Amino acid sequence: MFKRCLKLATVIQKKFCDLVGETEFYSPLPQKEQQVSADNTVTTFKRFEVEETDFLDKEDYEEDEKKLENEIVWVNVVIFSVLHIAALYGGCLLLFSAKWQTVVFTYFLSVVGGVLGIAAGAHRLWSHRSYKAKLPLRVLLMIANTLAWQNSLYEWARDHRVHHKFGETNADPHNSRRGFFFSHVGWLLVKKHPDVKAKGSMLDMSDLLADPVIRFQKQYYTPLAMIFCFILPTVVPAICWDESYWVAFFGPAIGRLVFTLNATWMINSFAHMWGNKPYDKYIAPTESKLVTFFTLGEGWHNYHHTFPQDYRSGELGGTRANLTTLLIDFFFLLGQVYDRKTVSDEHVLKRSKRTGDGSHAPVK
Repeated sequence: MFKRCLKLATVIQKKFCDLVGETEFYSPLPQKEQQVSADNTVTTFKRFEVEETDFLDKEDYEEDEKKLENEIVWVNVVIFSVLHIAALYGGCLLLFSAKWQTVVFTYFLSVVGGVLGIAAGAHRLWSHRSYKAKLPLRVLLMIANTLAWQNSLYEWARDHRVHHKFGETNADPHNSRRGFFFSHVGWLLVKKHPDVKAKGSMLDMSDLLADPVIRFQKQYYTPLAMIFCFILPTVVPAICWDESYWVAFFGPAIGRLVFTLNATWMINSFAHMWGNKPYDKYIAPTESKLVTFFTLGEGWHNYHHTFPQDYRSGELGGTRANLTTLLIDFFFLLGQVYDRKTVSDEHVLKRSKRTGDGSHAPVK
């Protein structure tokens, strides 16, 4: 079954390759162009060329497909399969058996883990350094990230930086040119491509290791994940409102976890394949309202890859939902966030006219 999925993914990505013929991408590393925003913050971007050899041609895809089939990590296949089956069962329990408090608690944990832990923490703070946070907030974001169970902050940020610097190449951990299935979850079911490891080892991650919060989570990640991702979501409903441990385990713990995982994965798959490209038509990431709905604002992906160090990760206003940005701004008012990096509206407009697909509509 898994091999068939990989073959189907290969067919899809081959068609996708025909649509993507440009080899120019953008990365936040290192400095070359600077844009000063209205609040005097500086956002830096570097333009670099990706060699044609970094892309997979037809023969490369066929060779890599065989290679991936031989390097399936069966432990991961079993774990994720069991988790998804258990999550379906947990969803049924939430619909028909759980108390209303448990349903609300499950959604609350999804927001905490996905929005605070992944989007605000692992992504915008530690991967892109798009804003700075004081120690109390960093600890809170670390706990929320552990709740999401998507690897340690160090690993998450490292893989994401590689993804931005070498997007849609063999070095991209979830290269969308390998197809929908691979970019969504398949990349977690096979061994990493050698280029991912090689390029990842070249990145300077000293800024992360200098943070004691990162070092603490990295050292104790497994016990922390057991506590915050599985034990507490099960125990709290049982103790606080007399929910059954059975329902609490399969609902707020397992069901919530799998939902958050798939919401995050949608950014790597859906938001790299379908949607418009108002800011840069030469890259794979798109603006996806579907992904925005499930992630509460993380679907403005063409903007994010065009301006990766903007803490807003999208233009604000109108119907453009972005809960993560609202929460970062809230913590700014509390004095826990500072040095928020932005891109000026003028620069966004100029860039959209220069490289966009013509679909950009300034938000009023």
